[in-house]
Amino acid sequence: MVSTVDLNTVAGLSEQEAIALLKHDGYNELPSARSSNLLSIAWNIVQDPIFLLLVGGGVIYWILGDLQESLILLGFVFFITGISLYQEGKTEHALEALRDLSSPRALVIRDGQRKRIAGREVVRGDILVLAEGDRVPADAIVLSCTNLSTDESLLTGESLPVRKVAAVVRGEMEMARPGGDELPFVYSGTLVVQGNLIAQVQAIGTQTEMGKIGNALQKVKPEPTPLQQEMTRLVRNLFGIALLLCVAIVVIYGLTRGDWLKGFLAGITLAMAILPNEFPVVVTIFLALGAWRISQKHVLARRASAVETLGSATVLCVDKTGTLTLNQMAVQQLCPYNAQPYDLGLHSPESLPEAVHELVEFCILASQRDPFDPMEKAFKQLGDRYLAHTEHLHNDWILLREYPLSPHLLAMSHVWQSADGKQYEIAAKGAPEAIADLCHFTPQQQKILAAQISEMANQGLRVLGVAKASLLGAPLQFLPPHPSLNPHDLPDEQHDFPFQFLGLVGLSDPVRPNVAAAIKECYTAGIRVVMITGDYPGTAQTIARQIGLMQMGAILTGAELDRMSDAELQQRIQSTNIFARAVPEQKLRLVNALKSKGEVVAMTGDGVNDAPALKSAQIGIAMGQRGTDVARESAALVLLDDDFSSIVEAVKLGRRIFDNLRKAMAYLLAIHIPIAGMSLIPVLFKLPLVLLPVHVAFLHLIIDPACSIVLEAEPAEATVMKRPPRNPKEPLFGRRTLGRAVLQGVGILVIVLVIFVVALYRRQGELDARALTFTTLILANLGLILSESSSSRLSLKILKSPNAALWWVIGGGLFFLLFVLYIPFLRHLFSFSFLHAIDLAICVGGGAISLLWFEQLKLLNRPQRVIQSKSGKPI
Repeated sequence: MVSTVDLNTVAGLSEQEAIALLKHDGYNELPSARSSNLLSIAWNIVQDPIFLLLVGGGVIYWILGDLQESLILLGFVFFITGISLYQEGKTEHALEALRDLSSPRALVIRDGQRKRIAGREVVRGDILVLAEGDRVPADAIVLSCTNLSTDESLLTGESLPVRKVAAVVRGEMEMARPGGDELPFVYSGTLVVQGNLIAQVQAIGTQTEMGKIGNALQKVKPEPTPLQQEMTRLVRNLFGIALLLCVAIVVIYGLTRGDWLKGFLAGITLAMAILPNEFPVVVTIFLALGAWRISQKHVLARRASAVETLGSATVLCVDKTGTLTLNQMAVQQLCPYNAQPYDLGLHSPESLPEAVHELVEFCILASQRDPFDPMEKAFKQLGDRYLAHTEHLHNDWILLREYPLSPHLLAMSHVWQSADGKQYEIAAKGAPEAIADLCHFTPQQQKILAAQISEMANQGLRVLGVAKASLLGAPLQFLPPHPSLNPHDLPDEQHDFPFQFLGLVGLSDPVRPNVAAAIKECYTAGIRVVMITGDYPGTAQTIARQIGLMQMGAILTGAELDRMSDAELQQRIQSTNIFARAVPEQKLRLVNALKSKGEVVAMTGDGVNDAPALKSAQIGIAMGQRGTDVARESAALVLLDDDFSSIVEAVKLGRRIFDNLRKAMAYLLAIHIPIAGMSLIPVLFKLPLVLLPVHVAFLHLIIDPACSIVLEAEPAEATVMKRPPRNPKEPLFGRRTLGRAVLQGVGILVIVLVIFVVALYRRQGELDARALTFTTLILANLGLILSESSSSRLSLKILKSPNAALWWVIGGGLFFLLFVLYIPFLRHLFSFSFLHAIDLAICVGGGAISLLWFEQLKLLNRPQRVIQSKSGKPI
């Protein structure tokens, strides 16, 4: 097999072959921590404090000889275990979906077509197509490459990249160990730092060099987020208080009433009432399901902390191409040197004038034969359409050498040899300034060119320059006589060729249709949008007008940015929303400047050079389609469809997730107050016990799904994108939220305590008092769920709520309450008396008063009206 491969002639494996190999060899992945199975989830539930307390209560009732009470408590064990299994299973399903999404992607050729698949689905024999910035998904032999270097430090410890060459394959080749230059092998986990390649996979999974070393890609337990750390501290403190109270209750009950077993039951009841075991569980479930919900909007959250931070973003820094636009380039204008421009949109599409043929010809020669870049695709489509039957298409020419783009010269060149070996042409394309430099333009020529570029850029066009150099009949001093030209005899730099300027090409890239609405939504939400582009100021300004991006002050260019000190930049960045002619390395300065002004920055990027900025930004967003693996690994989020509106949707979801999490935590705190109060007060005042373990277990059947299923699934508030971003330093339990939760809980406690005391005062008996109190507590609890489901005032619109779980929990709670009140067997187990219509009316009244109390408290917590400046920033 020859050392160079034409992608047009490579068919790769068929899908049937790939499926068979995948079934035989397994997935291309290393052994990792198994996802939780049913038994491991069940074991975690067994260790839960509520589970242990229920079992303990059941055992004590058994010892007391109360078999029925014991069996119903143990029955609740199974009910709560079932709910926990459902919740854990839902969370695990979300995590598994995220694992599949986060699998590194690989571009392969199958059935002659390029196809992007999950890296774990790569099989032996697959043809890989890799470019600069990609991570190699498997050990492979290089079939063809251009200026290829890889970073193998992961395997060898050597920090310097190593050069690679294409292999001349004769039969089977054995993979050599990594390390050293000029090897035709690339290895799983290593990084392509320069060039591009086509390679054939030789080993996957545990058979790769990385697999043999066995020290990488193990699933690492994620570090706790700041929110989880806050919950850990809260739970630790509450657990200590709860334990002391429980011991005190046991001792007080035993000493004052002489019944130590019932004292233990009272202690267990209080422990079940106030132990904060749901808090960390709810945080974990919300973050896992939140990440999964965000992935449904084409945004992959690689770190849970990003879910927390999203709602507090104040600035979105975005690329233009592919994010604000469709990245579907089309050639719109051709401007031959010293000739009139030709606009394809204004002329008949049947043919091109002869004057532009050479310009199109060398655009194509300066591009890849089978292009992946959108601009090069546009050139190829133009040539296929208009030059297919002319002498200007050279599909049989041989590419001798490629000079890639470099940070010092934004131009690339291809050296071609004609099919008969007698003609040599060099085609160059790139930034017009770089092409003008290659052609040694005089200052006067540069001035004329700049005016033409500015005119095209003001039309919103992406402008490229094109040049050619011909060696036919005029061999250069560094070249041997033709036709025996050796590629190694060519110069090291493009500047050594005698380039002739051919003209300019203007490409248009349509704006995404939903971007304007998304930009407007950002401004309404108090989020500033900053555009960073490599295009000219005129192009950037045109696109900004089309999408409704507000321009604050003058546009700042990359060259002006380089001349500024950090202090000057921090001053200018407050009044600049558009940065043009910027290079990726400058993004880091922009991020740091914005952060120094107290902004919470979300930054998009796709290249290797974007990685530092993505890592520095509070929310790094990598492009999923055109982004490199390095960018994706440095980012907290991956934009799977490269669409700006998906970022805005993710911000909206981030706000919703945090809002719902706050509702759930406030609900948990509020409902535990009356439960704990009604467990503690009767003991302290020598009154009959109201709540027994069976009653608290019943309450948990409502509380657990309410906080982790109902409130998690609540849709976003109508005002979620009409208020400024939250302060990232703001705790989950702010003073206002904490105060409202406490007032809600105290309100319920006062109402049920009044009903309990009045019932005892009227000598209705212990069973009557308990039934009235417990029924009122259940109704107040359901009212609290209903009230917490909306931050705004409740209205009849709640009946149209899309959250089906809300009605299942409320309906289920009422259904089972009626069961335990009016089925004699259950009523006896719960130690209730029969409630008449007047009794139910009293309980419903107490629940209604509770709901009115919750709604009045919302007035105290009403958010302030947001006033915005012209920039979209809240004042």
